[in-house]
Amino acid sequence: LLFSQKPIVVKIQTSAQCGDCKERIENALNQTKGVVYAELSLETKVVEVKFKESKTNPEALKEVLVNLGYDADERKANLEAQKALPKCCQPNGH
Repeated sequence: LLFSQKPIVVKIQTSAQCGDCKERIENALNQTKGVVYAELSLETKVVEVKFKESKTNPEALKEVLVNLGYDADERKANLEAQKALPKCCQPNGH
């Protein structure tokens, strides 16, 4: 008998700055295989991601964020990607 896995929720601290960041991060994560939903709080800059463990994992989700140009917990943003973000989305951009 196969039990369907319950999705897991992980919270990742990001370096998001604004509404554009929120949209960019949520879109990228929501399009990631295995992700049920992703929601970013601009107050805390924490993105909550619900995902299926059989399809992805927290490290892969952090990789998506890092490659978008955002910090993800202890992992630093890809600098090239970060520089490509609109000014308002970069650290100290406001």
